[in-house]
Amino acid sequence: MIPTVVWGTGNVGRAAVRAVAAHPALTLAAVVVHSPAKLGRDAGELACLGRSLGVVATDDADAVLAARPRAVVYAASGDLRPAEALDDVVKAVRAGAVVVTPALYPLYDWRGAPPEFRDPVLAAVAEGGGSLFASGVDPGWANDVLPLLLSGVGTTIDAIRCQEVFDYTTYDQEGSVRDLIGMGHPMAYAPPMLAPSVPTMVWGGQVRLMARALGAELADIRETLERRALDTTVSTRTMGEFAAGTQGAVRFEVQGVVGGEPRIVIEHITRIHPSCAPDWPSPPGGGAGAHRVVVEGRPRIEVTVEATDEDENRSAGGNATAVGRLVNAIDWLVDAGPGLYDALDVPLRPAAGRLGRK
Repeated sequence: MIPTVVWGTGNVGRAAVRAVAAHPALTLAAVVVHSPAKLGRDAGELACLGRSLGVVATDDADAVLAARPRAVVYAASGDLRPAEALDDVVKAVRAGAVVVTPALYPLYDWRGAPPEFRDPVLAAVAEGGGSLFASGVDPGWANDVLPLLLSGVGTTIDAIRCQEVFDYTTYDQEGSVRDLIGMGHPMAYAPPMLAPSVPTMVWGGQVRLMARALGAELADIRETLERRALDTTVSTRTMGEFAAGTQGAVRFEVQGVVGGEPRIVIEHITRIHPSCAPDWPSPPGGGAGAHRVVVEGRPRIEVTVEATDEDENRSAGGNATAVGRLVNAIDWLVDAGPGLYDALDVPLRPAAGRLGRK
């Protein structure tokens, strides 16, 4: 059994605790929290499992790492605190742990990452003998292993398009939805997540990974952006009102240009209400969200994935799949040894030993 720590018990961390508890090769060694309200509570309660796991939450990350856990699922957010998240991950890698995380977007494709992200991790690997695999859902498996798998059953490939089509009211992250993405802000507001070059920072690594796997030479990575305002004020269950005239929908693309044409495209179409930008693509069947891959070629291949968790929530389902990809890689990473890994290195394997396991 591989002693595994879950660091953070928010939207991703809850799913991580459940995934570690269900994995036959892992044992939950500790849970690190930041909120005083969570201190001393059982991990099973925090993860909404309905049963005790016998592990109580602590805020002493240094003591947890001093015990030399074999693996760490770093589930704390890095969206608004990338420097702090990087410092935490580096400490865990230096302590000799296999670390998996969705928090550090630049390291999804570590070969193309800025030196200020890559070099501290490489130094920690050399010093402590740990390893790191950063991945998620989108960016993550929905625009690396899934499209590459589908390309392998095609005959000719003209282009690959990966889409996330989502109603953002399913997200339990109001700060990110409003302030990072700009939903509910005046159209004059410049959302940080949509600033020029930021989408490429987040999703460009996925474009490079796909190009590398396909043996394609990228000439450029380009961005497109459209924003739409709400025609009427809408009210949401989790985040309150979004006023008419404020941003209600966003559509952007990160395009990998090959031979003068955008042939590897990652597209996001996100709304705060279905009434906004109704002419843009919507989730199938009027649902709340889905990930879709379209392989243009012969044959044309289209696959749509819908995941739900925590009372049929699509965002929670997406988080759970991101966690599954990471947690299910831990035993492989332990055997692989120290290093910095990406999605092309780490295989996606069957859930052996977990059929019927809770």
